[in-house]
Amino acid sequence: MAERHPLQNILAPLLLPLSLLYGMGGRLRRRLARSGALRSWKPPRPCVSVGNVSWGGTGKTPVTDWILERASRRGLRAAVLTRGYGAHPSSPPLRALPGVPVSECGDEPLMLATKHPDAVIMVDPDRNRAGRRLEQNSPPDFYLLDDGFQHLSTGRDLDLVLLDKDDVRLRPAPGRPPSNWNRVIPAGTWREPESALDDAGAYLIKAEPEEWPSLAQDLKTRLQERPRPTFAFRMAPRCLRPLNAKTSTALSSDAVAGPYLFVCGIGDPSQALRTVTEFLGRAPERTLAFSDHHDFRGEKTTLEADNLPLVCTDKDAVKLSALDLAVPCFSLEASAVFFASLSVDERSGRFHGDGPDFGTWWDAWLNRHLA
Repeated sequence: MAERHPLQNILAPLLLPLSLLYGMGGRLRRRLARSGALRSWKPPRPCVSVGNVSWGGTGKTPVTDWILERASRRGLRAAVLTRGYGAHPSSPPLRALPGVPVSECGDEPLMLATKHPDAVIMVDPDRNRAGRRLEQNSPPDFYLLDDGFQHLSTGRDLDLVLLDKDDVRLRPAPGRPPSNWNRVIPAGTWREPESALDDAGAYLIKAEPEEWPSLAQDLKTRLQERPRPTFAFRMAPRCLRPLNAKTSTALSSDAVAGPYLFVCGIGDPSQALRTVTEFLGRAPERTLAFSDHHDFRGEKTTLEADNLPLVCTDKDAVKLSALDLAVPCFSLEASAVFFASLSVDERSGRFHGDGPDFGTWWDAWLNRHLA
C-alpha cells in the first residue's frame, strides 16, 4: 500500500514541477522502449513482467508465488529474473537456494526458492545476463520479470501491472489519505505517469471481497481510456510452519493457543495483520511492524523480551530463522486467492462486465505463447 510522506504534502507546490520533469523522463523512456532503442535482450521464450506503477506493497511477490505454484502443478519450469532487493551476490548471476545467505540473494528470492524448488530464481542486477546464462545452460519454459514494469531493457510478452486500491478509489476510504493517482515522484508515489499503463496487458489489484463492488466502479472510471482485463485477489492464510524445528510441517491455528507477538517487515503490514488475525481468530498481544525488507539481526533482544510465541510472515521467516530465538516461532503461510474480474469487449474496447477467473485467463494466455 503506497502512502505519501507528510513532507510530500507540505512541499507539494515545490515538488510538483519536479514531478512533471520526472514524468517527462518516464514518457521518453517508454517511447524509446516501444521503438526498441532500449531493449538489449528479448528471451526466446514467453516472458512476463510482474510490476507496478507505484511504490509500496501491492502484492507482486504473492502473484509471482501464485504463478510459480500454478506452473509446478502443470509440470512447467519457470524462471524468475530478479535483482533481489538488498542482495549482494558474490558471483552474479546467483541462483537462490535454501541455505544461501539472505545477504547474498535477498529475502523474497530466498522465500520463493524455498517454497518452489521446481522453479529457478536468479538474482542479478543485470537480469539480461542471468537470462542469457539460463538459455545457455538450462532454459526454462517461461520467464517472470520480478518488479519488471520499469525494467525496459528486457523484452517481454506481457505486463501484469498491479494497482494500489487506494490510488484507484475516486474518494478516499475512511481514514485514508487522498489518492496518489498519477501523482509522480517526488510529489507522489508513482514511478511513471499514467500513460505508462498503455503497455499493461492486464491489471491486478489486492482487495477484500466486500470492497469489490465499489472498487470495480472506480476501476472502470479510472481506466476507461486504457481498459484491460482486470483481476482482484486477496491474501488468504493457509497454515503455520515452525521456524525453530527440524521439519517445516504445516500446522493449524491450534499451534498458537494463547497470546502471541506478530512481527512483520513488509510493504503492507496492515494486510498481514488482518491475515494473521483471521487465521488465529484473535489479534496479537503486540505487533512489531518494521520497514519493508528489514534486517532483523539487531532485534533478537526485542523479539524475546515479551517471552511470547512469535508469528511472522513467510517473507520475514527466512531472516528470523537465522536468529535462533529462545521463544517458539512460526511463519504464517498465506497465498493470493483471485475472486473477481472485469473483462473487456474486444469490439468496443470497453469494460464489458464480469470476466473469466484469473487462472482460466492465465492458462489460456500461457498456452497460446508456449505453443
